[in-house]
Amino acid sequence: WIKNMEKENKLKVFKPTDEYTRTLESAIQLGFPCLMEQVQEQLDPALEPLLLKQTFKRAGRMVLKLGEKELDYNERFKFYMSTKLSNPHYYPEVSVKAR
Repeated sequence: WIKNMEKENKLKVFKPTDEYTRTLESAIQLGFPCLMEQVQEQLDPALEPLLLKQTFKRAGRMVLKLGEKELDYNERFKFYMSTKLSNPHYYPEVSVKAR
């Protein structure tokens, strides 16, 4: 249903096994929604600033530091995650980050 809901907004779809960094960076800057499919119980630590929405203002614009890059953060950006696991058991630290 996410794919149908966000189709008109140029949804970007990728898997944790893909090389998704550039796709994610451009989506953050341009305000496109992203769907990470087939998420397992452990997440890439590089996603932490995104999951915690650690944005800050720099020179009057919203910025998110993802890895070594500081990206302009577009408020229209949305990040979805889905899993094929029937009963995933995420660590409490992960559950708190993904709201």
